[in-house]
Amino acid sequence: MADCLKNAMRNILRKRLRSVLTITGIAIGVLSVIIISTIGDLGKQTINNELNSIGIGGLAVSCSESATSAELYTTELNEIKSDDSVFEAMPLMLEVTECQIRGEKNKCMVWGVDNGAAKIVSLELLYGRLVNKSDVASSNNVCVVDETYAMETYKRKNIVGKKIEVLLNGGYEDFEVVGVVSSGGNVLQNLMGNYIPSFMYIPFSTLQRLSGRTNFDQIAVKLKQGVDADKAATQIAARLEVQNGVKDSIRVENLANQKEKLNNILNIVTFILAIIAGISLIVAGLSIMTVMLVSVHERTREIGIKKSIGASKATIMMEFLMEALLISLIGSIIGIIIGVTISFFGCMVMGIGFIMNMDLILFCIAFTIAVGVIFGVYPATKAAGLKPVDALRYE
Repeated sequence: MADCLKNAMRNILRKRLRSVLTITGIAIGVLSVIIISTIGDLGKQTINNELNSIGIGGLAVSCSESATSAELYTTELNEIKSDDSVFEAMPLMLEVTECQIRGEKNKCMVWGVDNGAAKIVSLELLYGRLVNKSDVASSNNVCVVDETYAMETYKRKNIVGKKIEVLLNGGYEDFEVVGVVSSGGNVLQNLMGNYIPSFMYIPFSTLQRLSGRTNFDQIAVKLKQGVDADKAATQIAARLEVQNGVKDSIRVENLANQKEKLNNILNIVTFILAIIAGISLIVAGLSIMTVMLVSVHERTREIGIKKSIGASKATIMMEFLMEALLISLIGSIIGIIIGVTISFFGCMVMGIGFIMNMDLILFCIAFTIAVGVIFGVYPATKAAGLKPVDALRYE
């Protein structure tokens, strides 16, 4: 085995340019698979984090459209909070409107929240403070904005103390910015700013006062760790329907299921792209076969001499298979190193945490070696089948 390995390496080095070109083809195929799969994994992780950070990971309680008499009030909120499976529940109101600052109008999503918003929605406070109990109790005209909106309007993140005019119920209301957060949706806003408006958080009581309402649009629910979301959703819906006395009046959506569907779509897209990139590995395998057939042709007399002095068919075949294996292994390792390096620096530039998928790396190595060996079998068999007399007479 050691002699076969040594001879295979010697033969690879004998035709350096040809070997380098073959190895390069394999490396390009492998790094393509690595980069595409890494992009898919990072995209899925980023979108999941964004969806989790804006609350898509728990339950959303709302009234069915068919039940016109059902509404969500404080009594429903307290009923949900009393459920053993619930970690936190928050009233939620939403107005898609426009806001104005320094004479510039922008689309914005105004979320009516309470002082427990940070427990359900990922709000990383950068400057100032969040909505507190006093704001909710007094229905203060205060707001918390995300850093994307701050950068768009003032070209800096800290705009605490600035005034914003928000269009609510047909008129503009002045709000004081009390906090700036890095909130859910920032990455999506940066990528699709024309389609996803900026987020603004105000006390739900303020939104109720300005809109003349006393009910909530929804109640956002965060469940305790390890709780079955579907079971909890059924249980909460049943409790609320018993309370209001209206059958099929409550709709409880498990938002994690929506996220799972999106993940499945992303997995399929990533898989298809990886297969497309993997086709280049098959092409590289064909190049290995071509190179090995040329090598058999060039080394016919050498094979004849080896067989005439006692080399067996298995030895000759093993030598050629080892050569194909080494070419595949070297190419896959180089491709992995380059692919991981490009992915790492790409993540650094974009400010995204790097993910190294070891299962994918091991699969690429195994698949590439398998391709190399499979496409090397025919040339190796052809070399091993040469008759010593014919090989020695070959010119």
